[in-house]
Amino acid sequence: MLGRIGGFGGLFAPNFSRNPAAGVRRQRRWRGNQIENCLRRDKHDTVGADLVNHCVNDVAVLGARPLFFLDYIGTEKLESRVFLELLSGFSKACRAANCALIGGETAQMPGMYRRGEYDLAGCIVGVVDRDQIIDGSKVRIGDMVLGLPSNGLHTNGYSLARKILFQRLKLKLSSRIPGVRGTLGEELLRVHKNYQPLLVKVPRGMIHGLAHITGGGLIDNLPRILPKNYDAVIDTHSWRVPEIFNFIGRRMGKVDRAEMYQVFNMGIGMVAIVRQRDVTRAKNILHAKVIGLIERGSGKTKLSF
Repeated sequence: MLGRIGGFGGLFAPNFSRNPAAGVRRQRRWRGNQIENCLRRDKHDTVGADLVNHCVNDVAVLGARPLFFLDYIGTEKLESRVFLELLSGFSKACRAANCALIGGETAQMPGMYRRGEYDLAGCIVGVVDRDQIIDGSKVRIGDMVLGLPSNGLHTNGYSLARKILFQRLKLKLSSRIPGVRGTLGEELLRVHKNYQPLLVKVPRGMIHGLAHITGGGLIDNLPRILPKNYDAVIDTHSWRVPEIFNFIGRRMGKVDRAEMYQVFNMGIGMVAIVRQRDVTRAKNILHAKVIGLIERGSGKTKLSF
């Protein structure tokens, strides 16, 4: 085994005959709020694509390219239309990621699930050459932090969003929020962005660290790639926070700002750390913004509000 415990993906050293490489696996299991949103809107293709893209991003931060993806669907009774929509989401996202969808497992378990309910899990395997692994070990003081924009909640924060939007405010999936295009349902079911096609365009060695900003937000995910004696200082005014987060947090939910940045991605779905001299080129390739820098510290994210 290679790598650290608590990373975005695991690493192992296979005994290849030529050019030893590190395989990467990442597994995700979803049941609950996001799937509930799909059921309430009766649209099931986006959640399959979300699962694939989340896994692809988790191995991409190690510098790996995805090889293949396997899915699992557990349900009370398999409905053909729902199954085909889920499969469509899996296959479309795998095709876009140049990743093979090599199979999966479907289980019908009456009594284990409520009628119409299902459970999803996915496992991805990728590969990266040992000398191209991105693990944060090259991060240095003075490096710049680039933020790649998200396109919504991605796959995290739905418990808090549901509590505020549906339970407290009594909104519906057909409701509209000022400053947000489309309905609330459309906003919540935006497909989790796949950043791998952009990341592979960056010249080798230019990126010192990558963090996929999911559950835990910038506060918990950036430290996973920081050396213990460095901090990432983030200027929260350096990008425009999508209106859905402003609505949930300040305008209606009255959620503490620090909690918002620990629950949601707040508009930044991926972070790349690069040297100052490479900032302009990396920004242009990744369509990113400078959102902070690396300073001496204790391995934490410091937010400047």
